[in-house]
Amino acid sequence: MGGCVGRYWRGWDESQSRGSSGNGRNEPLKRDRPKWKSDYPMTEGQLRSKRDEFWDTAPAFEGRKEIWDALKAAAVALECDDHELAQAIIDGASITLPHGTLTECYDELGSRYQLPVYCLAPPINLISERSDEDASESPEPSVTSKKEFQLKVRLSTGKDLRLSASMADTIGVLKKQLQAQEGIDLFHQRWFFSGKLLTDKTRLQDTKIQKDFVIQVIINPQALQSPKPPPPPLAAGE
Repeated sequence: MGGCVGRYWRGWDESQSRGSSGNGRNEPLKRDRPKWKSDYPMTEGQLRSKRDEFWDTAPAFEGRKEIWDALKAAAVALECDDHELAQAIIDGASITLPHGTLTECYDELGSRYQLPVYCLAPPINLISERSDEDASESPEPSVTSKKEFQLKVRLSTGKDLRLSASMADTIGVLKKQLQAQEGIDLFHQRWFFSGKLLTDKTRLQDTKIQKDFVIQVIINPQALQSPKPPPPPLAAGE
């Protein structure tokens, strides 16, 4: 991933002064990257997609966009083995690192930011896009995907329910099932699993969800406030 920093961070002034530690300690950014193993063999494309989804959705929930941009640039610089640039970005944005890692950070206002480990380093079981092992395992999910099970879904209203699903089902299909069961419009549903937004074309087998896991569904408040239209009046004689 060499030379990739420029896409995310242009014209950063490395001479900016070091940010204050704020409330609590502030340690220098550690050089060593975390080592971790994915629950399932992950390809480079899947890792990039997982990262893109996090960086696209994280600023929408909390924190300041400029801090998220700085953290993204620092994470890329660190993975490209440019520790000095990563530290300069952290310092210039006045980001505090209590433990010297990007997994937990604070801005100068005291807001907390947390980066998942997959944004900081690839897993030790990362596989190439066209490996023989990956190709040999591909038929197995297609067999298991036909088995139906009860998918646990938790709505942002606090209601828990179950949907009949298979691993081959897409999120779009499940949205329609939820609409038929609960009357919630498709455009008012946002599905999340493991902190990432699931698109309509995403299949359950791509999320690697286990049978005991729960998918979160955020319901647009407007959908809850809009009263359901009354049934049409019956014609005479009905």
